[in-house]
Amino acid sequence: MTPQREQVLAAVRRLGHATPEQLADTVDGVDPVTVYRTLELLEELGFVRHAHLTHGAPSYRPAEDDHVHIVCHTCGAVVDAAPGLVDDLADQLRRRNGFVLDRSHFTVFGRCRDCTATPPPPTTEQSSAIGR
Repeated sequence: MTPQREQVLAAVRRLGHATPEQLADTVDGVDPVTVYRTLELLEELGFVRHAHLTHGAPSYRPAEDDHVHIVCHTCGAVVDAAPGLVDDLADQLRRRNGFVLDRSHFTVFGRCRDCTATPPPPTTEQSSAIGR
């Protein structure tokens, strides 16, 4: 393991969920291209996993950090939930379709408790309809 790879892995462990850009910002002396390549290698070797928590770059976390993600569309909050939360769904998919769920990539999107307490802002279509 090179010093650069050790730095990137240490940053993943320190930050928990982080995009390659966020990792590159915290690792001194390692350029962003090296961070991307290192993350690919570390994932192949089983040290890290990635998930898509936004429409942007994937987020990386240590492989031993096994959980599913719950992401708020409104504020962007990410909650880590126990992998057992989706056991019933995984069992049904396996029984009915022979499909094995990859929990490391499983993300549920919606609105968190705080954001559901306040009404969402009107969409452009709703604003236009109100002005008519």
